[in-house]
Amino acid sequence: MPQSLPVMDPATAQEHRFIADPAVAISRGAALSEEAGLGELTLSGFLRQVAGQFSDREALVQQRTDGNRECWSYRELWQRSVLLARALIACGLGKGERVGVLMTNSAEFLASVFGTALAGGIASPLSTFATPRELEQLVHGSACSVLLFERHIATKDFTHLLCAVDPSIASCAPGRLASTRFPYLQHVAAVGDGALPGAIESWDTFLARGGQVAEALVEARAREVMPSDPGALFFSSGSTGLPKGILSTHRGVAIQLWRMRRQQGLASDVRYWTANGFFWSGNFAMAVGATLAAGGALILQRVFQPEKALTLMETEKVNFPFAWPHQSAQLEAAANWHSVDLSALRYVDPESPLSHHPTVRAHWTEPRHCYGNTETFTLTTAYPANTSREAAHNSHGLPLPGNSIKIVDPLTGRLAAAGERGEIAVKGPTLMLGYLGKPADETLDDEGYFHTGDGGFLDADGRLFWEGRLNDIIKTGGANVSPVEIDEIIRTCPGVKLSQTVGVPHDTLGELVVACVVAQEGAHLDESTIRGFAKERLASYKVPRRVFFFPGATLQLTGSAKVKTAELRKLAARKLAEETHER
Repeated sequence: MPQSLPVMDPATAQEHRFIADPAVAISRGAALSEEAGLGELTLSGFLRQVAGQFSDREALVQQRTDGNRECWSYRELWQRSVLLARALIACGLGKGERVGVLMTNSAEFLASVFGTALAGGIASPLSTFATPRELEQLVHGSACSVLLFERHIATKDFTHLLCAVDPSIASCAPGRLASTRFPYLQHVAAVGDGALPGAIESWDTFLARGGQVAEALVEARAREVMPSDPGALFFSSGSTGLPKGILSTHRGVAIQLWRMRRQQGLASDVRYWTANGFFWSGNFAMAVGATLAAGGALILQRVFQPEKALTLMETEKVNFPFAWPHQSAQLEAAANWHSVDLSALRYVDPESPLSHHPTVRAHWTEPRHCYGNTETFTLTTAYPANTSREAAHNSHGLPLPGNSIKIVDPLTGRLAAAGERGEIAVKGPTLMLGYLGKPADETLDDEGYFHTGDGGFLDADGRLFWEGRLNDIIKTGGANVSPVEIDEIIRTCPGVKLSQTVGVPHDTLGELVVACVVAQEGAHLDESTIRGFAKERLASYKVPRRVFFFPGATLQLTGSAKVKTAELRKLAARKLAEETHER
């Protein structure tokens, strides 16, 4: 069992200190060494520290497949992670080898990720939303030597999908996998009931492999892992193409795990539920990192189901629920919405549908003023929770400690002046080691900055204002229009569930500003209502020329709830063309 080490209290949260040059668009945060609340800077060290500090507290709760409640203390989370590390070592896992983790939010997921770190490997969480084509790309791209997966997820049988992608998995014996499709893959193990084909081991059989491996060897391996070593391989959401493999150091990931507790202002009694997968870097840092750093409990739901989620919140006294807007709308529409007691909820923003529940009395503002990427393992700039729009100047925050932000001309790389729009470029201690298969000199500029492909500007005080993807910026009538700004306004219109504005090619304007709207169930909206609402709040050239209404299922989302704008742009263009043809 690890020794107890001190954990910083969120009351010590440091204020932002930054350096902004009023002449040019560059802003720097305080030195990382000045940041309060950081602990051990490896994944294994992070777990060791929180397990030692919060040993007997409840770390996680989940419902087993037989319907019974299962909970692990911090001590048990440590022990289960060590057990998994022993099994990986028995499989022959070497330092720096990758372990694919294809699972929902579960105790097994957490033990797999932390166990991989303890064994000296690199955890590679894979999206459970993956199509067969994407699954093949993820397993192949990760080059994992061990794949740990959950057999049944919603309607998917990943045993069947994996064997369809690579038939040798079904034909080889356990421990003797010889795959030409996945040449590095040697071991496959599944969580779930029932007989398993070929090379796939049951979870119990896999864990039993570690019986002959001494725990002291796990401790010795963990000591050899350095903060600068590669620690995690996460994949992007794929909103602009196939998911990209993004390799991060232990240090980069651990900084964000510690940081997120302070960013969200969490007390030690936090009970955190999320509708979204831990295989997204943001959710891993924000939910797993922040909760464990605080000594709270993760309330796990394997697959988001609104009615069951509400019941779980009531039963487990969840006080921090996190869901994307479309998921919150599903909770509000659930059959048991009016009958559940959600009075335990405390970390609920007043703009969240959950704040409308009659039993909720929350006074907390989410840390909405922030900006980050998977490439920086989440946040680069931020204001903490309970920061008002006025205090943040409606910006996306100031650089966090150790980070630098600059704005450059996207074509020439020239440094922009303060207030001038351009491409956001970032660097700092959480910046990725790189993309899989892409040399660093093709990813970073000569000063070590990563050019994000996002547009925005810095004001004279060093605050960042993000305006969306550069390829999504709409150029209409000689002006640049940010769809993000338009959508932030339209989404506040009563009856609007979702808004995504796109630019559609136009003969004279260059691009036509078109708002694509999903209405809330039962709402009566029309084009003139939306345009009138926008006209009162936006400059005339930003007001959508057209508004199209779509059923929610039409808008294709990535697993992290990003609308696939390229597909939506095609739909909008098609509707415009059909209208022209009908005339």
